[in-house]
Amino acid sequence: MIDPHAILIGLAGGTGSGKTSIAKAIKREIGDNGVVIVEQDSYYHNLTHLPIDERARINFDHPDSIDFDLMRNNLEALQRFETVELPIYDYTTHTRKEETRNISGHRLIILEGILVLFDQAIRDLMDIKIYVDTPADVRFIRRMIRDVKERDRSFDAVVDQYYATVRPMHDQFVEPTKRFADIIVPEGGYNRVAVDLLKTKVDSLLDDLKKRQVALK
Repeated sequence: MIDPHAILIGLAGGTGSGKTSIAKAIKREIGDNGVVIVEQDSYYHNLTHLPIDERARINFDHPDSIDFDLMRNNLEALQRFETVELPIYDYTTHTRKEETRNISGHRLIILEGILVLFDQAIRDLMDIKIYVDTPADVRFIRRMIRDVKERDRSFDAVVDQYYATVRPMHDQFVEPTKRFADIIVPEGGYNRVAVDLLKTKVDSLLDDLKKRQVALK
């Protein structure tokens, strides 16, 4: 990786923990200009080779469901300030859409998702590793509301998936990545003290990046 590089923040935690609210709070505090949020969900494997009924049975909370190689390649390019075509995932068909998301030139990249601290090669790219730690009952309620309202799923379907995959995968793969975090944040974006401290740290990293860029000119 060349130096200077764009700053990469890894933001992990269980489903419904408040990762997205933290990411948006950081972006709001720093300012939209030069900040991009990259979602782990964009990197689910493309399942066009499977019949639709088989796609629905895939365990999307398992690390094997994620294309970490593509994620790493994209992040490395973004840290070099190169243009990247990020995949867009269609939750209804469990496939990648034909259109992509064109992004480039961002000084701060926030990678958000339940397993973004799982892969060591990706962790090694990060300047700050954060784990959002929220009680299981709060996380489940938030997921329930999201899936029913935003993804048109039934109450029973959400509960069945939670018991079958979400909870066991959290215990096996997500929760253990807490040990890799530089910072553990309780309660997500509602924790204003944590957001303020993160902003101070990010401001410092961005100032250092600017100085190094100037020094190279």
